[in-house]
Amino acid sequence: MIDRIALVLVIIGGLNWGSIGIFGLDIVAALFGGSASGLSRLVYILVCLSAIWCITLFFREDRVERTARGNA
Repeated sequence: MIDRIALVLVIIGGLNWGSIGIFGLDIVAALFGGSASGLSRLVYILVCLSAIWCITLFFREDRVERTARGNA
């Protein structure tokens, strides 16, 4: 469950960075009252923590892979 939440937040962060790069628009800042507002900063922090969490996905085996190898 945490993996999925983290992935959603990382996707939101990636889309936000894409909108900044392509359109010069920070969607999070636009929605929550500027990049310095408390709510925007909270979203940025959550996206950062999610990205750090997603790094762990590189070092874990997927349950599906383990099951497939067990049946092979």
